[in-house]
Parts: sequence; C-alpha cells; structure tokens
Amino acid sequence: MSTAARIAVVTGGGRGIGAATAVRLAEDGHTVAVVDRDAEACADVAARIAAAGGRALGIAADVSDHGDVTAAVARIADELGPPVILVNNAGLTRDAPIEELTEDDWDQVMATNLRSAFLVTREVRPHLDRWGRIVNISSMAALGTRNQANYCAAKAGIQGLTKALALELGPEGITVNAVAPGYIATELTATNAANLGVSIDKLQRVVAAQTPLRRVGQPEDIACTVAFLVSEGAGFITGQVIAVSGGLMPG
Repeated sequence: MSTAARIAVVTGGGRGIGAATAVRLAEDGHTVAVVDRDAEACADVAARIAAAGGRALGIAADVSDHGDVTAAVARIADELGPPVILVNNAGLTRDAPIEELTEDDWDQVMATNLRSAFLVTREVRPHLDRWGRIVNISSMAALGTRNQANYCAAKAGIQGLTKALALELGPEGITVNAVAPGYIATELTATNAANLGVSIDKLQRVVAAQTPLRRVGQPEDIACTVAFLVSEGAGFITGQVIAVSGGLMPG
C-alpha cells in the first residue's frame, strides 16, 4: 500500500476510534492534527505519537462550532501545512425512546455527528488541490437501531453527505468514503452499557456470539480501514460506505 507523507486531520481524536486512527496514520508517516473537545485527551494522543517518533499537534476545539472549526483549520495549516487528509470521526450518543427524546438530545447528536462533518469538510476544502482524501465515520446504526433515532438519523446523514461529496469533489481528484463500524469496544460503548445497567463483559459476550467472526471490534479495526482509504492505493474508490462489523448486521 503506497503512502506518501501528508497532513491529516482526525476529529474526535482524543479517544477510541479517533485516537487509534490518529496513531495509525502517524505510523504510516503522516503528520496528524488530533482535534477533540477534550484538550487533555487530544494532547495525550499527540504526545503518544511524538514519543513514537511521529509528528502531531493536539488541538482543542468543538467541531460543531463554526468559529472553533475556522480557528482550528487555520492553525493546522499555519503550524503543520495544508491538510489534505480528513477523517470526520467526532460523535456522541444521547439514547432514548422517541417519546423521551428531548430536542436538546436531538440537536446535540446532530451537531456533533453530522453538522461537524459539514463544517470541517467545508473549511478543509480550499486546501485540497487536485488531491484529497476524506473519510467519514458513519455506523451500522444508520440502518436503524432501537432507542437511537437521533444517532441513526445523523449516521444515515453522514452516508448521504459522503455520496454527495464524492460526486461533487471527484473531478478534483478528491475521494470521499465512509466507514460504518459495527460494535466496537470503546469508552463510548462501555458508557452506553453502564447507562443501560448492563455488564459490559456480558454485553460483549452476547454481541460476539451473534457476530460471524465471533468477536467484538476494536478501534484498530476501523483505523486500518481508514488507513487504506486515505492511501495512494485507494485512489479509485469513492462514494462508498464500507461496513466494518465482523459480518454483524442490525436486526
């Protein structure tokens, strides 16, 4: 897999899938801007990359806020160089049955999971000069899961955004793809289990038993897929939604 060193941005890079992706892209030789609302978390990931011999910059920003996004991308371009790889990963959940789902829960999930991808992509776009890689992190939940109407709608929106941008940006040599993870063992999924009063170990055993590959996913599984999609070798792949779920489909 041929990979030239470039400047990459990973949103939600402070933990979980985002952190694993940032580390993997750095291992592939890219310089990585680790963007996260949690200043300490993104600084820690950047420090890990630097300790391993890579180059990274941690940037605290709320990527659902236009002003934060503008300032963050300007700083990245100034301190690291023009960003040409973008991984829109920032996300959160606010799960509830529809009759209990508040407008604030809806708005927060839409802002963080969908609006942020639009804002960051729009700001990075001027730096993509005849070459670019955009990978949006969606979810298998885009196909529908119970008590996640807001999250499912946002992740389905990510897939629509991906396909629209692939058509729009393809003539400029820019690929746009989405990755749809299944169950991935992260702090977020552990928190969700705790909120439901379910043992995380028990939940993962149940999910693994239902998964054709008989295990739950790890953040590195998603990071490896992203690493391929941003590589030179993936230059003829665009507008795709790639399921990384061990074969498990929502039902």
